[in-house]
Amino acid sequence: MPQIARIKLISTELKDLEAVCANIKDMSEKMGISIKGPISLPTKKMQVVTRKAPAGEGTHSYDKWELRVHRRLIDIDANERTMAQLTRINIPTTVNIEVRLKNK
Repeated sequence: MPQIARIKLISTELKDLEAVCANIKDMSEKMGISIKGPISLPTKKMQVVTRKAPAGEGTHSYDKWELRVHRRLIDIDANERTMAQLTRINIPTTVNIEVRLKNK
């Protein structure tokens, strides 16, 4: 029964994420495998606001910190050859990858 590998890529570094997506896309084109994606999922923005003067004296000034988490989704046909090539792709430590197999 044919299977599809759903690859979910998560990173805080957009350049690294786009490079991994491009590598997967190039690999699938060279092998002649059908691919859907990369599909951009909404970016999560986590914000932390802290007060500069914790003692309460002086002016009320704040620091604002933001962390953005970028996500991409790719679907490719999964067979042994494809999965072996996928494990050989160089993935930076800033990129998390999750692969799930499902039936067509």
